[in-house]
Amino acid sequence: MFEPQKAVKTLKKAKKYDGSYLTGEGIRYDLDVFRRSDGSSRILAIWDQTIQTGTPPEGFEYGSEYTNDMINQALSSERPREIVPSNDFIGHGTKMASVAAGSILGAGVSFRGAAPDAQIVMVKCKEAKPYLKEYYKIPEEAVCFQETDILCGLKYLDNFARIFKRPVIICLGLGTNSGDHMGNSILSNYLNRLANRRSRGVVVCGGNEGNAASHYEGAVTVTSGRNWQDVEVRVGENEEGFLLELWGDIPNLFTVSIRSPSGEETREAVYTAGQSLTFSFVYSESRVQVEYVLVEQSSGEELVSMRFTKPISGIWTIRVYARGENGNSTFNMWLPICPFLRSDTYFLQSNPNATITAPGYAENVITVTNYNSSNNSFYYKSGRGFGRRGSLKPDLAAPGVNISTALGPDTGSSLSAAIMAGAMADFYQWAIVEEHDTIVNTQTARNYFIRGAIRENDLEYPNTEWGFGRLSLSGVFEALART
Repeated sequence: MFEPQKAVKTLKKAKKYDGSYLTGEGIRYDLDVFRRSDGSSRILAIWDQTIQTGTPPEGFEYGSEYTNDMINQALSSERPREIVPSNDFIGHGTKMASVAAGSILGAGVSFRGAAPDAQIVMVKCKEAKPYLKEYYKIPEEAVCFQETDILCGLKYLDNFARIFKRPVIICLGLGTNSGDHMGNSILSNYLNRLANRRSRGVVVCGGNEGNAASHYEGAVTVTSGRNWQDVEVRVGENEEGFLLELWGDIPNLFTVSIRSPSGEETREAVYTAGQSLTFSFVYSESRVQVEYVLVEQSSGEELVSMRFTKPISGIWTIRVYARGENGNSTFNMWLPICPFLRSDTYFLQSNPNATITAPGYAENVITVTNYNSSNNSFYYKSGRGFGRRGSLKPDLAAPGVNISTALGPDTGSSLSAAIMAGAMADFYQWAIVEEHDTIVNTQTARNYFIRGAIRENDLEYPNTEWGFGRLSLSGVFEALART
């Protein structure tokens, strides 16, 4: 399940950069920041998956599509929401779109996004179904989206881009801790396909889990007399439940037993194909369901899911056993991202690395972390690399602290991604529109930006926080000038 940190997509034509932006939470289309100087809207279309009273886009069977003509008609009406009822009630989607493609906000107010002439196509994803929230133990009030709707949104925008035959920048500002942290999910694979296409650019935020203590990395020596390791999780008050994932490196087999804060301990949950084991505790209403997937479909590795229901507060201990012939068995565990927890729940001995959220580990995309541009310090909440088995993410760091938006200053890696997307839009203007490199795709653009990145003399690159350095569009063209 994905927490809504937005997604952005931009398009370009002739000497003016046109764009389309995808966000999970919609857009406040009536703001001046999304209009031209004559008052007309730069939003080409909105697909609101949450409204079923209108006409869905061609090729899709749900939601309502609102065209530019309909939006302009709404803007000239005294009751615009009666014509185009789509809205952004949270505001995060509007903030991100304004950073990436906002024009002058209003009279006497100076505001300018990265691509102020961009045209915008907005997709507002519908929220995840209640049974999925229950399955993943996500709080009822949390806003989250399911992967299928995100994929449909990306497909819709890609179809839109093909109609106009323009280069595109896709910038995803959403994330989850579910998955193998190696970029093997369906969404990651689809983004890789988009990123490989000519005139496409894909930017993904690194998330805000770097200081959440949500990652644990351990190792068990199988051939020793102690083939297990204890992992301690502090569960806060009023935690209704959560899903904890353990990913074990092949070829060894991992199993678990669980001890509650009251001292009750389960037996070792031995692997049984196609079955799950549920453990109840005498002194509380707590239950833990353990499910094993010996060969997970996307990654081919072992996944152990532990679904905690009504866990009592205190220190829970998970004993991880390793069995096999390989001497040193490495495993990783992730708690849900912070918005999917109701209280202060974390690993007592956590590892801040490998905390970039999915789909940030997709190989072919540009993954961006967050830093404070006022003092060039790394933002402590920003996700960090590398991935499992050393995959080189993140790629770059971009400003993301106290960033000006149409709705006021805000902080987060999604805004860093929006800035990176704007920089790529400018680069694609030079490369494709002005015909300096007409076959550019995400991989080639990534290498251009790595060459132009700002690097400190006392740091080794790439590293887990900054990737290959700080974003610098001027540095890209300076590097080109030198060659």
